[in-house]
Amino acid sequence: MRFFLRLLWKLPFWQQLAIAVCLPVVTLNLAVAFFGSSVVFPLSPFFLKEKWHALGAYAKHRPRCLLTGHDELSGLSSAAEKKYRLPRGLMNAVVSVESGGRPHRISFAGAMGPAQLMPGTAALLGVSDPFDPAQAIDGGARYLAQQLKRTGRVDLAVAAYNAGPGAVNGRIPQNGETELYVAKVMKALARQAD
Repeated sequence: MRFFLRLLWKLPFWQQLAIAVCLPVVTLNLAVAFFGSSVVFPLSPFFLKEKWHALGAYAKHRPRCLLTGHDELSGLSSAAEKKYRLPRGLMNAVVSVESGGRPHRISFAGAMGPAQLMPGTAALLGVSDPFDPAQAIDGGARYLAQQLKRTGRVDLAVAAYNAGPGAVNGRIPQNGETELYVAKVMKALARQAD
């Protein structure tokens, strides 16, 4: 540690300042990558508030789930599909594509849990613990049902789940992410129907 501090003090002021600014960002991004099982560029200056919120929610959730564990995600997804009258297998496909079935996933943008809810969306849906699969999947299914009711089409509802309702106006946004996401979910849904 002393060696590092001596080395730091020998650097020019602008380099010391750059390190002081970058160190918290790098630490935050590496924590998201480690705890959230994600790939995050260490110097990414994007979604810092959301990532910070996600790490706080994870820290609050993790001790409880170490004691109690989690219910099976596919069973929770099936129950939520029935409850919100979603096509059979749709929520399971969304969870599979969103988080790979990992309840503690944090995305590079700070989306959390098996349904990958952003902090604002989770709050709007009343999901207090987005890492709790029962809450997260129920909230995600409710959100997906709202989008399905609004758009009238499964593919557009899935697009709105990914890009936000404002980005979907009668067509899938061509933003380099959403169209690929919709294709993956629809493919996963078709596999479940087989």
